[in-house]
Amino acid sequence: MTIHINPSILSCDFADLRGELAAIANADMAHVDVMDNHFVPNLTFGPPVVERIRAVSPIPLDAHLMIADADRHAPVYAELGCASVTFHAEAAAAPVRVAREIRRLGAKASLALKPATPIEPYVDLLGEFDQILIMTVEPGFGGQSFLDVCLPKIRRTREAISASGLDILLQVDGGVSAATVDRVVDAGANVLVAGSAVYGADSPAAAIDELRTRAAAHAH
Repeated sequence: MTIHINPSILSCDFADLRGELAAIANADMAHVDVMDNHFVPNLTFGPPVVERIRAVSPIPLDAHLMIADADRHAPVYAELGCASVTFHAEAAAAPVRVAREIRRLGAKASLALKPATPIEPYVDLLGEFDQILIMTVEPGFGGQSFLDVCLPKIRRTREAISASGLDILLQVDGGVSAATVDRVVDAGANVLVAGSAVYGADSPAAAIDELRTRAAAHAH
């Protein structure tokens, strides 16, 4: 199982976005947390800033939309050139339609679930998505502690993906660090989002390499 490391720029120095993106050039994608102060109690950035980030980033963008009315807003981020667009199940009235529109616009479609949202209602829809994101903190803020109670859901999601026979990525976001990566990968995740664990390190690039090495030792 190939491990992907997607650092969250939520923890970077926003005054030096270009430099902070260059610092994670050895990662697979840059995880961009779009928050609207409505679906989550925080406000980050919207389409104009994401468009500039995409223009200067040395790696593709993995947009994580923590925003209301995903049906209307999610396709915009595919149009901007994000390689992957994740929207929340809790914010979409018609998730299959949204995913198909994202794919039509050339991006990978990804469905995110908050900690209390079960995977079971979406198992039959797995083929509509390129990735499932299991949140291991409540979305809205960086720097939160990993919620171990989410591990069984990661396992069930991996089992459902394996049973489907489809090539679907399983992403985990929230409290991922050198201390938690073993449990996350053991449970079946293969795309790891890490914010403070990367940008809080003396060398973000070295932190990415360490996460990748630790994760690879547990991949199966």
